[in-house]
Amino acid sequence: MNMDSDLQIAGDILEVPHLLQPERAHPETVAEFAGLARSIADDRAQWAPYVEYDATTRWYHRLRTGPGYEVWLLSWVPGQGSGLHDHGVSSGVLTVLEGGLTERTERGTRALAPGSQRVFAPGYVHEVVNDSLEPAVSLHVYFPGLTEMPMHESLQAQCAPVSVQAPLAPGAVVG
Repeated sequence: MNMDSDLQIAGDILEVPHLLQPERAHPETVAEFAGLARSIADDRAQWAPYVEYDATTRWYHRLRTGPGYEVWLLSWVPGQGSGLHDHGVSSGVLTVLEGGLTERTERGTRALAPGSQRVFAPGYVHEVVNDSLEPAVSLHVYFPGLTEMPMHESLQAQCAPVSVQAPLAPGAVVG
């Protein structure tokens, strides 16, 4: 019976530096971008000092940039929403930091609590709103950096019932 262990056969991988992947300075994969968002979310000192609220419009602040990506901080007072949109050629990671948000897509509605994270590909159409009675804060990582945000017809308009008018009486004048 062979008693050799994997370590005896292959050697200690930590002793063979040329076999190790070099540590990257910036994220490159979806998982790494999600990890970046989580690491920023977990460290309030990186984002809390920058949060502001604006009653007239969603507030946003570019928190960080790197090669091929941007990190944005957004605040939402109750009732504010993004409108139905996509992010052009950019993929993204949305992480809720404080409060609650609602994401609406053609597939339905999803409540997003603090710590919730959504990952999306280019062309993903959604609407994000603060339906709660408290302000909310979210972190958005876009890769590549956001260059466009095309707006779409609202989901409500897409699903709005067609109004049917009663037939007009003969000789009636429409004014």
